[in-house]
Amino acid sequence: MSTSLRIGLTGGIASGKSAVASEFTRLGVPVIDTDALAREVVEPGQPALDAVVHEFGPDVLAADGRLDRRRLRGLVFADPGRRRALEAILHPAIRALQKVRLEAITAPYVVIAIPLLVEGGRRDDIDRVLVVDCPRDIQRTRLLARDGETEAGADAILAAQTTREARLAAADDVLDNSGPLDGLGPRVLDLHRRYLVLAAGRA
Repeated sequence: MSTSLRIGLTGGIASGKSAVASEFTRLGVPVIDTDALAREVVEPGQPALDAVVHEFGPDVLAADGRLDRRRLRGLVFADPGRRRALEAILHPAIRALQKVRLEAITAPYVVIAIPLLVEGGRRDDIDRVLVVDCPRDIQRTRLLARDGETEAGADAILAAQTTREARLAAADDVLDNSGPLDGLGPRVLDLHRRYLVLAAGRA
């Protein structure tokens, strides 16, 4: 596995994780997005897609043979047992692909964006946890504006995630993203400099 310092980037929905990841990318830092990996492992022809269809039935496929994510999400969102069954299929495939990507990285540090890092409880692949934080009411406002969610839908999504307190308790570093996005750059640059120092200390 890569000897790069591994930073786990996480945060609640609509907290600004993607914007932060983009800032790291702009600085030349390799970013592994586990949401993107999750999409890759269920592309047509991938074993994980076959396993999902076997578990949930052919109705989870769209007409073009690709996974119908909205339909699958509807099946597992309110059913913890079915969600665990899906995770048992996807998580090993995602971790295996993540390992392949990590092994190819030679940079001082790498950012691994894992939305459900705290919920999943896995830290064995991570050296430090960076939490992008903002108050729940700001998450809710952004979610309504960004995804066109109903208020009830936004509340259900937020309720399904772990608490802000639990994420902060798991954090090694916290980036407050309560304000406008144009203030992110300097704060990410500060973290970048800190991580370069930490990475150099491991060498």
